[in-house]
Amino acid sequence: MSPVLIVLGVLFLFVVIIGLWVVGVYNGLVTLRNRFKNAFAQIDVQLKRRYDLIPNLVEIAKGYLKHERETLEAVIKARNIAAAAAQAAAANPADGNAVRGLMSAEAGLGGALSRLMVVSEQYPDLKANQNMMQLTEELTSTENKISFARQAYNDSVMTYNTRRETFPTVVIAGAFGFQPAELFKIEDPTERNAPKVQFS
Repeated sequence: MSPVLIVLGVLFLFVVIIGLWVVGVYNGLVTLRNRFKNAFAQIDVQLKRRYDLIPNLVEIAKGYLKHERETLEAVIKARNIAAAAAQAAAANPADGNAVRGLMSAEAGLGGALSRLMVVSEQYPDLKANQNMMQLTEELTSTENKISFARQAYNDSVMTYNTRRETFPTVVIAGAFGFQPAELFKIEDPTERNAPKVQFS
């Protein structure tokens, strides 16, 4: 066998191995990206559930909080902003701006809900209302589910970002346009706890 054929054979084998490695890295990044998108979908399910509960909560509170219209309107407005932001983020969880917009909208909604709960504490009849107690219990349960889903999402994002940023994967990620994913974190320390929605 001639030396030229041996060199060509070795080069061909080298190109095949590099090609298979690139395909493996690319497929691994796609898998990790799909995992964090799926994890975000779980957050989205719980957020939609919460957004569906809030109008019912406000409707019950309306009868008791006649003088607190501003608070009720602020909750509905914050809910609508958060729902729109969640829809934008759900359309592309890999878009860092959309996820940051959702985090900001969620912080606003959390603050509005907290104000509603503080105000409703001043109305014993509202606190004793069975529908209100049931809704607040469901809302608390949903808040807990959101926290768990957010943790799973953040774990998936961390795994993806770590893989994406390590060498030599970073070369492949850059060449194929794999952007870093945004963690779903809460910036305001007062928002680190779920809104207190229990009546006792």
